[in-house]
Amino acid sequence: MTNATLLKAKIDASGYKMKYVADRIGLTYQGFLNKIRNKTDFTAPEIKGLCELLHIETEEMEQIFFAL
Repeated sequence: MTNATLLKAKIDASGYKMKYVADRIGLTYQGFLNKIRNKTDFTAPEIKGLCELLHIETEEMEQIFFAL
């Protein structure tokens, strides 16, 4: 389950818009929202892309994408 609060904070801190982030990882805006809202899961390549784009380190990645 994705920790939406932490992910949104990283996006806000980056200065990028949600649509830009979605485009960069190959998702539609709606598809990206569905993943943030935990309606669908992020794939490994999407997580990798987000980590690279948003400069998310391993510990943060675990907190954001593998929250219980």
